Amino acid sequence: MTHNTDIICIGSVLWDVIGRAASHMRVGSDVPGRITRLPGGVAMNIAMTLRRFGMKPALLSAIGRDAEGNELVAEAQRMGLICDYLYRSADLPTDVYMAIEGANGLVAAIADAHSLEASGDKILRAMGDGRLGTANAPFTGPVALDGNLTEELLQTIAKSPLFERADLRVAPASPGKAARLLALMDHPTATLYVNLEEASLLCQTEFSMSHDGAAGLLKRGAHRVLVTDGGNAASEGTAEDIISHTPPAVLVTRVTGAGDTFMAAHIASEAQGMDRMAALTRAGNAAAIYVSGETPL
Repeated sequence: MTHNTDIICIGSVLWDVIGRAASHMRVGSDVPGRITRLPGGVAMNIAMTLRRFGMKPALLSAIGRDAEGNELVAEAQRMGLICDYLYRSADLPTDVYMAIEGANGLVAAIADAHSLEASGDKILRAMGDGRLGTANAPFTGPVALDGNLTEELLQTIAKSPLFERADLRVAPASPGKAARLLALMDHPTATLYVNLEEASLLCQTEFSMSHDGAAGLLKRGAHRVLVTDGGNAASEGTAEDIISHTPPAVLVTRVTGAGDTFMAAHIASEAQGMDRMAALTRAGNAAAIYVSGETPL
């Protein structure tokens, strides 16, 4: 079976509306800043970064047939992302994410991914109808999944023959959705990408460093994990051992999308044949460059 992609990104593809201010903010703050609208969502962020690293990502998601959806698909195609397999609904609006960031980091965010959740397994049709695979000849490359998928859909994917040969790379959309990853915790081909807070939530234990978070997840049955901790050391763990790397110190100008950048850079590095430490180092460096504002997403 042939297709035009080397990695599939499944999950949220939406508009990011981000308000950023140079000052520290708290609840009730009213300050000057900049408001931007950019293509976003975990699956979209990962796909855009993968494209910059030379890969050919295909998107599986739900996008409305409204003006916002048409504009979003056109922008994704302009960036070289494969949109042939998107589920386009005439009844559901295009999803949107809204966040406020200050000098002290993320102040608040709301992710409206209701259309993706309502679409359910319709977004997976290409995986089984012959375009990307079938039950007898499933897709065998890497698949990036994000936690904006419902727990029910993640459970379906975990048990489906359509994904049994895929290299699953899984990330929560936010700490509030981390528990959804439990459906794939013991999947034999799944690699989990989480931050320290998400690792703590999944293990119901407070961890103080990424190495401990990785050890905790492995003890819970995870096949392989990567745990980040902002500017502190990130760790990658398997049943054999755990390795760690501290990213370079940078001035943080944005945070939304940093974890997605880390994950995409790590996937691309391994696809290009880098060893474990080199891939972890490159991913940490890419995330540091991103939060410094030097690389657009």
